[in-house]
Amino acid sequence: MLMRIAGLALAGAALAMSSGALSSAAATTKTWTVRPGGAITATAGKTTLADTATGSELTCNSARMSGTLRHGAGLHGTGIGSIATATFHCPSPIVPPLKLTARGLPWQLNLVSYDTGTGVGRGTISHLELMFTGPSCSAAANGTSGTTADGVVAASYANTTGKLTIHAAGGNLHWFHVSGCAGLLEDGDAATLSAAYALSPPQMITSP
Repeated sequence: MLMRIAGLALAGAALAMSSGALSSAAATTKTWTVRPGGAITATAGKTTLADTATGSELTCNSARMSGTLRHGAGLHGTGIGSIATATFHCPSPIVPPLKLTARGLPWQLNLVSYDTGTGVGRGTISHLELMFTGPSCSAAANGTSGTTADGVVAASYANTTGKLTIHAAGGNLHWFHVSGCAGLLEDGDAATLSAAYALSPPQMITSP
């Protein structure tokens, strides 16, 4: 009987430790508040997609996205926003014109950290792939060479400006399936995307 009681005591101690660990993990899980949330549009001016190895850049005059943000408090950062459409206007004198097409939609906005001093939330946009086509040149910017859109770019949202910024550094984009392109793009080269989108309506996104 003494052995059984001792065994139960040890089991109880282990359960208590496990519960404590779970409680600690739950306490450190970051939640978010989004106001007003709902349907959004996002417009950007200069948008750049580059090959960092060759230095080649595709510059678009403007870009536009639309989608939705979750609304309320106590929200998880993963999938806090969904980007349903993404278009790019990249004028050029070349015929046929250069074209940049979004693939893998809807893209997913994820937030992971928040700076209370600056009011800036940081995270990623995932499920992203871009297809570039032009005269004698085509290529895809993706996370891997597979058919699944698995590109990720670093992103941040600033409450003071209402802008969602895609940062050149911090993503996993690479060029794949390069055809032609005269050495301006090469298979496996790192790719970067950068743009600053103004959200409409402006959002207040915080993490307590």
